[in-house]
Amino acid sequence: MQNSTDHNYDVNVESVASAFNLAAKDYDLFSTLQQVVSSRLIESFENIKITPKRILDLGAGTGHGSSQLNKQFKKAQIYQLDLSTEMLKESRIKSPRFFSRNHFLCADANKLPLLNNSVDLVFSSLMLQWCNDPDAVFAEIKRVLKPRGLFLFTSFGPDTLKELRESWRQVDEDIHVNAFTDMHDIGDSLIRNGMDSPVLSIENMVVTYDECTQLMRELKKIGAHNVNSGRRKTLTGKRRLEKVITHYENYRQDNKLPATYEVIYGHAWSAESNKNKVTANVQSISLEDLRQDLQNHKLK
Repeated sequence: MQNSTDHNYDVNVESVASAFNLAAKDYDLFSTLQQVVSSRLIESFENIKITPKRILDLGAGTGHGSSQLNKQFKKAQIYQLDLSTEMLKESRIKSPRFFSRNHFLCADANKLPLLNNSVDLVFSSLMLQWCNDPDAVFAEIKRVLKPRGLFLFTSFGPDTLKELRESWRQVDEDIHVNAFTDMHDIGDSLIRNGMDSPVLSIENMVVTYDECTQLMRELKKIGAHNVNSGRRKTLTGKRRLEKVITHYENYRQDNKLPATYEVIYGHAWSAESNKNKVTANVQSISLEDLRQDLQNHKLK
């Protein structure tokens, strides 16, 4: 999600859809962090009281968030929307065959195929960073939300994958890692597009890996390819990649390589609510601990 005028960081929509189509089959096996973040976002309903009848899961992917929403709101109709047809197919496979409350929509977040004032809740976990124009997306969310409707979301902030970004910067000037929008810019954009008093917080999660190649392979497996307009158009050479790995080794601590993910959690209402509030929390967590956290959520 970009506010910058540097269009080299714009993501190509067709490339994003293609990357996630290719990743759909194995996505659930490698998306541990994404699933944990979604589960933690669901926990927001412990403090936010709402009984939605119609829910839009924006960027639903393979349906992890929707399955949790189904458990949380047993009578609600859930519209799973994603840019990737293959992701939606994977989610449909897991959905009940009879009496399902799930509906599947393949569409762009910039042009939601829903009526004005038609949903009570828009839930979106780690989708916004794939959108070039936050104003356009937030305007659409405001349009489809009913009065007093809730927008609940997560996104990645600028410090996400900072170690990998800096390692590439030591090798060349090309764009290899997506740029991510600052929390305060997201808040400003929400207000600018008619959402009321957004509440935002940050959690810095540091996932550890044995090798840099493990991180790169995982990013590829979940479809998080470099799809920026300013990316290198030729294949990355072996020597250049080796240099990146060497630079990344400078971050090794306790025999592990860190990968920082700055996770932004937020919500806003389509009518007057509480005052603005920004909090921050920093947490370091290993990949193994993340998997255990996810398993604990599944057992609840």
